[in-house]
Amino acid sequence: MAEVVTRDFVSATQAAVKDTQLRQALRRAGTGFDGTRREAIHEVTPEVWEEWREQARRIKEHTIGHLDYYLEMLERNVTAAGGRVHFAADAGQANAIVAQIARDNGVRTVTKSKSMVSEELGLNHVLEAQGIDVFETDLGEYIIQLANETPSHLVAPALHKTRRQVAQLFADQLGVPYSEDIEEMARIARVVLRQKFLDADMGISGANFLVAETGSLVIITNEGNGRLCTSAPRVHVGLAGMEKVIPSLQDLAVFLRLLPRSATGQRITSYMSMVTGPRRPDDEDGPEEFHLVIVDNGRSRLLADPALRESLYCIRCGACLNVCPVYQRVGGHAYGWVYPGPIGSIVTPGLVGLGQAKDLPNASTLCGACRDACPVQINIPRMLLHLRHVAAEGQGSYQGTGSDTESLFARGFAAVMSSPRLLNLGRKMGRWLLAPLANRGVLGQTRLPVVSRWTRARDLPIPPPRSFAEIWRDELSNSGSDSKRA
Repeated sequence: MAEVVTRDFVSATQAAVKDTQLRQALRRAGTGFDGTRREAIHEVTPEVWEEWREQARRIKEHTIGHLDYYLEMLERNVTAAGGRVHFAADAGQANAIVAQIARDNGVRTVTKSKSMVSEELGLNHVLEAQGIDVFETDLGEYIIQLANETPSHLVAPALHKTRRQVAQLFADQLGVPYSEDIEEMARIARVVLRQKFLDADMGISGANFLVAETGSLVIITNEGNGRLCTSAPRVHVGLAGMEKVIPSLQDLAVFLRLLPRSATGQRITSYMSMVTGPRRPDDEDGPEEFHLVIVDNGRSRLLADPALRESLYCIRCGACLNVCPVYQRVGGHAYGWVYPGPIGSIVTPGLVGLGQAKDLPNASTLCGACRDACPVQINIPRMLLHLRHVAAEGQGSYQGTGSDTESLFARGFAAVMSSPRLLNLGRKMGRWLLAPLANRGVLGQTRLPVVSRWTRARDLPIPPPRSFAEIWRDELSNSGSDSKRA
């Protein structure tokens, strides 16, 4: 599985917010993606858009609620079309299945269409250790492969890179003249990758959707590389999380309206490909073998948890990242694993364990912008709050993730708030302790012990001379009685 460094989230965010270039790239991309998304929504009117969202949510809710039924249907129809289905319980099994397929077919070169699941599995390193050359063919993925980095966005993997950085990367890694012209850089990548497509023994793709009634794998791209990966090599391996299944082609039509508009603001994507089994005798092209690897790798834990099951509705459009104030300041790499942003702060703890990723649910202002942007109406803030509660309490399988200091503070706060006498005493003591600092106007420059990180960027208001209870007792209660008598 891909390296998990979610424990470093706090230190990673501190470094990210100081990276001026990263902040500028995030601002440009986030504004651009979300702006075009909003324009695409208003083209169809908000009322129609909401109707599509509700349809999509109902489809996902139904499918995830009957996932075993639809996975069995999918397997049956993929097999009937001449393909093979492999179920992988974890990353180790998934990698072993793909590696064995490669060995059985004497594979030396692999071309890959964009696949977040392959990033999750760390598949490239497994195949490379077997002596196989692996080439990403999505332009963004190809850039970060050359840079030996991981994706920073669900849709735009190289979003954090500037034009100058990509130009220098191409010059260093490909030995081409330095050029910042975007069309020229795209031409260079096309020339290099064209030969890889011709040489490839095996193509690997992700899946945006798996259609149970036909056994079809659906991929959506803007560059056409997906079609070459799935049709040119003699072996095609599709990788998908088990939540990607949907019941029918009629249901697919709903998501084809939502996904491009939510991801990039397009009415329709440039290329939509449906793969149903290997090449038939009368087909002009296509693979001789088709394998579909359906991956669990922790998804069954999300499925079994009623409070988090909704996260499996995600269609990986990235809309929640583009509106999230936290992601827009720290970028994707700070999250420490494959899935960044608001949805990643739920999915990652579910897949790798909350003990490793307990800081991620706190990476949110709970402003609700992610829920408003989500094309499937996923209630992301509710699930983030649930994970915060679970982490604080250290419940069930998450024993030991809670903070002793936080729990002690919470118990003390509950005791004070439930006792009028203690609350009144605490108010008086707090006013006495804070008044000198606030009155001198130095609290903003003072790092108070224990809460130094909190006070570093916050000023506390000057405590009022009288509490509301005192004002009520001395002034308002009598006026209320007088008005009743009048």
